[in-house]
Amino acid sequence: QAQLVESGGGLVQAGGSLRLSCAASRRAYSLYAMGWFRQAPGKEREFVAGISWSNGITRYAESVEGRFTISRDNAKKSIYLQMNNLKPEDTAVYYCAVRPGGSADYGSWGQGTQVTVSS
Repeated sequence: QAQLVESGGGLVQAGGSLRLSCAASRRAYSLYAMGWFRQAPGKEREFVAGISWSNGITRYAESVEGRFTISRDNAKKSIYLQMNNLKPEDTAVYYCAVRPGGSADYGSWGQGTQVTVSS
């Protein structure tokens, strides 16, 4: 399984921006997609954004579409999440994940990076 390391979280005021990064280890292979999930206290983990590795097609949760942008670097096996116009409800631990080729589900979760948006 891939080892994933997230970075870029922090504290920001509402309306501000953050850029998250996630690097997969060289163990990663046959990637179908990579994506970002988040989990707020007391809530279940939810999908935020994903990107297909082969063609770069993106998918977003309705709550973040138009504000967040996911991108990838194929050579580095890394993904990024540019988060603009952040809202307090975006506060959560953000996790990077990979969906291997041949698998129907995401897996290989990273440790997470905290994003806190103050009002």
